[in-house]
Amino acid sequence: MSPKELSPGLVLQHLPSHLKLTDFKLIAFDMDSTLINIECVDEIADAVGKKAEVAAITEAAMQGEISDYKSSLRQRVALLKGVTVADMELIYTQRLQLNPGAERLVNACKAAGLKVLLVSGGFTFFADRIKARLGLDFARANVLEVRSGANCGELTGRMVDQSWGDICDGAEKRRTLLDVASLLGIEPAQCIAMGDGANDLPMMRAAGLSVAYHAKPAVREQAQVAINSGGLDRLLEIFT
Repeated sequence: MSPKELSPGLVLQHLPSHLKLTDFKLIAFDMDSTLINIECVDEIADAVGKKAEVAAITEAAMQGEISDYKSSLRQRVALLKGVTVADMELIYTQRLQLNPGAERLVNACKAAGLKVLLVSGGFTFFADRIKARLGLDFARANVLEVRSGANCGELTGRMVDQSWGDICDGAEKRRTLLDVASLLGIEPAQCIAMGDGANDLPMMRAAGLSVAYHAKPAVREQAQVAINSGGLDRLLEIFT
């Protein structure tokens, strides 16, 4: 079946007809460049003059040109050494914005009875704030290590292992989606997964409905729904 453009910038492929939002019980969002407008790691690197270097690695990872996401993230985080928590606060307050339609889509999902999961290869510093801001049910992301003692409040260039593992990469995103589905007593077919980069593909493939938002070409090609223009809430157009 060839892709079908439902309306300008909204492309559907291999999609059942007469879908209802209430057919689903969980929606999982990527954070950076999906639910929010920035790649946080790139903006953090800007505080130490390394944005271009870090952004090049991020772009290659999101395009799928780097197969080892964990290694690429460790490489980028190492370049963040010396960034202060105050720097990150400024990024959150001055640069980070929700993408258009984020609140409307989240609210519509909650009203339809869906639980909402934020699962990110980025950092809890931002993910936890977005979770609280939007009233999301679950969030998983990576923890940046902050130096204690002398020079406290500065990043060390490392991440902190968590109870579930070391880094939230594509495989961990998929596992988180499936674990939350199991916790809720639902099937993966009752899940929606929404992302923009190659590390989102594992969870998108596991979900009953995969959605690419202003995504990289390889992600658009594999998603059942591709939102190529407009806001996140354009997803609502596919439901009857």
